[in-house]
Parts: sequence; C-alpha cells; structure tokens
Amino acid sequence: MSKNIKISILTPTYNRAELLKNLYNSILKNIKFGLDIEWLIMDDGSTDDTKEIVQNFQDQLFKNDINKSDENVLEIKYFYQKNQGKMVAINKLVEESTGDFIIDCDSDDYFTNNAFEIMKKAIEENKGKKDIYGLCFLKFDENGNSMGNNFKKKKTTMFDLYFKEGETGEKAILFKSKIRKKYKHELENGERFVTEARMYHKMDEKYKMICINKPIMICEYQDKGYTRNIIKQFKENPFGYYKYFEEILQKDFKGVTFNKRLYAIKHYILFSHLTKSKKNLSKIRNIENKILFLILYLPGVLKTKKKFG
Repeated sequence: MSKNIKISILTPTYNRAELLKNLYNSILKNIKFGLDIEWLIMDDGSTDDTKEIVQNFQDQLFKNDINKSDENVLEIKYFYQKNQGKMVAINKLVEESTGDFIIDCDSDDYFTNNAFEIMKKAIEENKGKKDIYGLCFLKFDENGNSMGNNFKKKKTTMFDLYFKEGETGEKAILFKSKIRKKYKHELENGERFVTEARMYHKMDEKYKMICINKPIMICEYQDKGYTRNIIKQFKENPFGYYKYFEEILQKDFKGVTFNKRLYAIKHYILFSHLTKSKKNLSKIRNIENKILFLILYLPGVLKTKKKFG
C-alpha cells in the first residue's frame, strides 16, 4: 500500500461540464510529484453532460493505467445531489474525503503545472506544526497576474490577513484534514450560500496558517459565477452574511485598518436592513465601532433602500 501523502481535491460543479477538462488535465500533469490524489466531484443537479464527462475521465484512467505504480495514484469519485448549492456540496465532499489534506478547487479553476510539487514541499517543511490548520498559496489569473497581494507574514490567520495586513484577492488553502473535518459551512434560514470566510474565522480562533508566496491555482471567473453576481448573492443570502458580519464585529479590532472597519460596519448595516434585524449595539464589541455604527446607520439604510429596493 502506498505511503505517500494523500490530497483530496473537492470540486462542486453545476452545468460546467466543458470546464472540468482543464482541471482534469492539470491534475494529470501534477501526479508525477509523488502524491496520492483523490478528486471528489459533487454534481449539484447539473442538466448538462457532467456525469458522462466525469465517467470519461474515469475510463481514461483505467484505459491508460495511470495508477500502475505506487508513485502515481489518482482516483476520481463522482457524487450527485439535487441542486442544493455550492456550500452543501462542499460540506458533503469533506465528509467523503479520505486524504491527509483537503483543498477546494472550483470547476472554473485549475492547477499550475508544478502545484503539487509546491504543496508537497510546503507540507514537508511544516510537518509537525500542530497549531496550523492549513497552508495558504497564491491564485493567479490566466494572464499570469496574482489575484491579490503577496503575503506580508509567513504565519497568520485569515482574519488578520484581510483585516489587518491589507491582503486582497482570493487564495488557495490546503487544509489539514483532521482539522478541516471539524468545521463546515454554516447556512442560515434555508439559504444556499455563505462566504467561506465565516468558517475560516472560526478556524482562526484555535489555529493559524502558513502563507507561501507561490501560485498553485489558475482562476477564470465565469459570467454566472458567485463573484460576478455578488449583488444577487447578497439579496438571496442575507442571513448568512448578517451572521458573518455580526461575528466580525464581536472580535477584537486592535490593528484592524480603518477601511476594513468601515467595510464591516457598512455591511453589517446593509444586512441588518435586508434581514429586518433590530438595531442592537450589544452585538458590537468595540466602542469605536459602536460610534461609527450610529453615525453610519441612517445613511447606510437609505443607501441600501436605493440600491436593493
């Protein structure tokens, strides 16, 4: 039996059959680096030929005998659920995963040619660090541009990274499975989406992550993706966002940049209005934030009414 490090790649997908080939090919290019890989795909009720495409991938692996040696092991697992959304799909895939490490990779993302080599080296260099929940890497777009800034610190939390250190853009996180399986994306009031950051911040309370300034993933946003339809997401999932910002404002804001302070308060007001939640200063921990909330509340409500109706 292989004793290689095993990585579980989680991909929720909905009517993205034509995009999965890029991700599949990028995984094939990477298996030479001596990691065992399982690719778990959750078909979220697709009406295209997603199932057939994945079956074709599985057939290709068998036909080409990709797993003929213990040095290169790749297994593809296909799951199906009636359309319940990305977060439910990921929660289920985490439960099904068997790897030592877990990484999410959306259907419109794919790995760089040396991604697994970079991940393997980072795993080996940080072996034995029990206070770490994961390794954080850069994401690039198809033009080779980083989707944000380089990391300023090697060891940090996701909250500090974005609220204190001025980080921007998406990152790729390789989680320790034993820790990742203790958490899930919490959905509110039957909603289908919640920002991943809500779960990350809860992981931050007990653990930290190691940041590596190297890209392992290429991302191409689709017109129907979450990021391009953020306003639609806000309208359809206000309770999850409300809880997210409520939890943020209960944190210690020492070191948080002023722009991020405003960001948190403005969005808390936005989702307070969208969820028809009563104004409650006790939910805000910091006195400066309470004052800013009172100053911005009425203008924020008026702006929300104008923008969201």
